[in-house]
Amino acid sequence: MPRALWLLIIGMAVNVTGSSFLWPLNTIYIHDHLGKSLTVAGVVLMLNAGATVIGNLFGGTLFDKIGGYKSILLGIWISLLALIGLTFWHGWPAYIIFLTIIGFGSGIVFPAMFAMAGSVWKEGGRKAFNAIYVAQNLGVAIGASLGGFVADYSFQLIFLANTIMYVIFFIIAVFGYRNIAAVPVKQAKTKDQSVVKSRINLQALLILCSGYALCWVAYVQWTTTISSYTQEINISLTQYSFLWTINGALIVLGQPILNKVLKHLSESLKVQILIGIGFFIISFLIVGKVTVFTGFLVAMIILTIGEMFIWPAVPTIAFELAPKGREGFYQGIVNSTATGGRMVGPLLGGVLVDLYSMSALFFILIGLFFIAIVTTLTYDRILKSEKKLSNINLPVS
Repeated sequence: MPRALWLLIIGMAVNVTGSSFLWPLNTIYIHDHLGKSLTVAGVVLMLNAGATVIGNLFGGTLFDKIGGYKSILLGIWISLLALIGLTFWHGWPAYIIFLTIIGFGSGIVFPAMFAMAGSVWKEGGRKAFNAIYVAQNLGVAIGASLGGFVADYSFQLIFLANTIMYVIFFIIAVFGYRNIAAVPVKQAKTKDQSVVKSRINLQALLILCSGYALCWVAYVQWTTTISSYTQEINISLTQYSFLWTINGALIVLGQPILNKVLKHLSESLKVQILIGIGFFIISFLIVGKVTVFTGFLVAMIILTIGEMFIWPAVPTIAFELAPKGREGFYQGIVNSTATGGRMVGPLLGGVLVDLYSMSALFFILIGLFFIAIVTTLTYDRILKSEKKLSNINLPVS
């Protein structure tokens, strides 16, 4: 891998390590420490995720205009200032304000990081996005494992640890990303045929990402309604955080095995995503029935296998579909739809549990997965149809 990609990997790991001190525990903090309902917790997380969606789209567009280095620094500064505020003022309603600002700042960073990764190692294909994905989950493993222990002692230190990690990330970005050759590419005036191709590619990506968002609606329940549910059935914070440690560790350590499996799927990212959704369904069927820690552990392991198939595949498809000079925008779409799922998920889950039950929630989530299967099966039909009509060699999975 190129040296520039290693710098991006290190920065991503540090960034996510810091945020992983807090994000798995947000609902627990809002519900148990601030005394708010799960529905209110869902609204707070929805505001955070909504700000992240805006940040994703803004950050992706900014990457295409001013490059990755300046975009990332801007996002870090915004998040860092809010984190400093959250360290000192984390009561109600200051928590909502700072968490929303953090969402916007971090939203700017992620599409730029993914677009830079694809740009500095184009010949690597999905390997570049796999590497960033592994870095994210290394951060999850470290941050979540430490976060549970720290939270048991003091939530105050959780906010401080997050801030310190972002300072380190800022230093890495300032000295490491300045000379990375991922600069905006001005688009030449295109012919009508190229404009049509670009529009069709965008439509295909939006169809794919609609199912991607639904997968995130379900996945985020693990950090919201399911996290609160584990507290009700006497699973400790340390045990709950350990689930995320297992999640991150499996993703990092399981990459050699996964890479061998993916070699057989090298021509079909679509099949890769469908396999992942299948694992998601099995995981939620299990977690809907168990009440002991070992059951949640098994469900988490299966969930992790599923996300290892899905999460890196979608940005890879987006990078293949993106016209030259629009890589940042397309990655912004991927990140914003994922964040959209994380925005809707907490509120939907909180309302369903408050009004009905956890069982009703799991029933709805399984239905969402089947919708995601349909969108994954159909997203590239428009590409294939256009290819037959125009004989343009479009990237399809």
